[in-house]
Amino acid sequence: MTPRVSLADLPPHFDLILIGGGITGAGVVAEAARSGLKALLVEQGDFASGTSSASSKLVHGGLRYLAGGHWRLTLESVRERNRLLRERSGLIETQPFLMPVYRDMRPGLRTLRAGLAVYDLMGGQWRSRSLTAAQALALEPDIRSEGLLGAVTYDDARTDDARLTLKLIFEASAAGAVTLNYVRASGLVHRAGRVAGVVLQDAVSGAEASIATSLVINAVGAAAGTLANAPDGAPTLRPLRGSHLIFPLQRLPVRQAVSWLHPRDRRPVFVYPWLGVALCGTTDVDQVEHGAPHISSDEAAYLIEGLAHQFPQLALTLKDASACYAGVRPIVAGGKADPSSESRESAMWTAPGYIGITGGKLTTFRLTARQVLQAAAVQVPSLKLQISAQPATSNDALAARYGDAFPAWSRTQASAADRAAIDGTPYCWAELRWAARHEQVVHLDDLLLRRTRLGLLLPQGGVDILDGVAVICRDELGWDDTRWLAERARYLRDWQTLHAVPP
Repeated sequence: MTPRVSLADLPPHFDLILIGGGITGAGVVAEAARSGLKALLVEQGDFASGTSSASSKLVHGGLRYLAGGHWRLTLESVRERNRLLRERSGLIETQPFLMPVYRDMRPGLRTLRAGLAVYDLMGGQWRSRSLTAAQALALEPDIRSEGLLGAVTYDDARTDDARLTLKLIFEASAAGAVTLNYVRASGLVHRAGRVAGVVLQDAVSGAEASIATSLVINAVGAAAGTLANAPDGAPTLRPLRGSHLIFPLQRLPVRQAVSWLHPRDRRPVFVYPWLGVALCGTTDVDQVEHGAPHISSDEAAYLIEGLAHQFPQLALTLKDASACYAGVRPIVAGGKADPSSESRESAMWTAPGYIGITGGKLTTFRLTARQVLQAAAVQVPSLKLQISAQPATSNDALAARYGDAFPAWSRTQASAADRAAIDGTPYCWAELRWAARHEQVVHLDDLLLRRTRLGLLLPQGGVDILDGVAVICRDELGWDDTRWLAERARYLRDWQTLHAVPP
């Protein structure tokens, strides 16, 4: 992890310039840096500030993709899930799922078991089993008991999506890449019939620079077709919004993931414990509005309707939810009437000196990155991808979050106050101090919504801890009272707009 570099200090040429600091760009820059390539990544907002901090947090094969006949995508995803569980242990954790089976339900128990058997075979390990109704209720006593015949259980995985993205970016930085947030690519430089550079604007300093490169990689997700004077060829995208509700675990006390079919349209929905809260999702609707995505009242009502169906005795309402969030999936348009039937495959297009990549899944980011770099080597043979195994990380979640920086992180906990846990969360104050000092924090939401997830876990976005956060921001970021008050007001305004539960 290195301090934020100014544009004036950048070298005049890079092997690769990546535009987009989500999971795809992070995966590409991490693989490029490990291959010894001289890479620059720029992101116009904060790292992971788009979909890559607003996913369902699941690292999974996609059981419903199997049901839709997407065999190759499911096989790749299951294998990548297993690899991530090995190599990113602590950051990627096994997530048990329970799927209740009811009288007259379709698909029935026999079909589900057959599908899960194929799912297990793809993963090379038997992870599913059948339960009686009594066994299912013993595991999850709040599920609907009327008509319950039994359940099936299986394993997938979960993660902190923002932290995974950040960790890849910081690993790339440690390996020699330059990674910059709040730097916009305002246009491309063309020379001799090929893309030869990028014009950059730094939103923090106001500086501008034109940097030459052998290859530009456009990995900006749902905005893939909006990069100024980029080559043609971007696919038509169908941006789909996925929205989620967050509940206190005391109010929705699930012990594992529970998945069921929504009574309205039979789409799969789920709820599971994540970082000390219950996370419920997801919707799949066309994002037609401009600006940052946010949950609609209809989507919130849809999720509550699904919860009321599966957990009737809890009598949940929107007033029980403590927060919400929404992200936009960059789906390649396939002409399907049902948004959920659109393929989750990635799409790549090329021009001399240029590669565009969009779509795909969180789980398969590494495969996507390697496909991009293999295409890069076709255009520029000197850009060779060196395939090497990722060393396994610690099983400890805290050590996994910080990786090679963990010993240094441990030494920063000099005071008892820094070692103290932040009530109701898996975080301590030292993590905020470390992030502010070392992780390119520019705004308060960087610290509370992505470096940590406190803004989603605590009531009202963590307003009760802001006085303590202010001390850290003054110490580590040099913010005076004027800057702090402006950041506080900005954060609370944006939280109210994007993460407060709609009435």
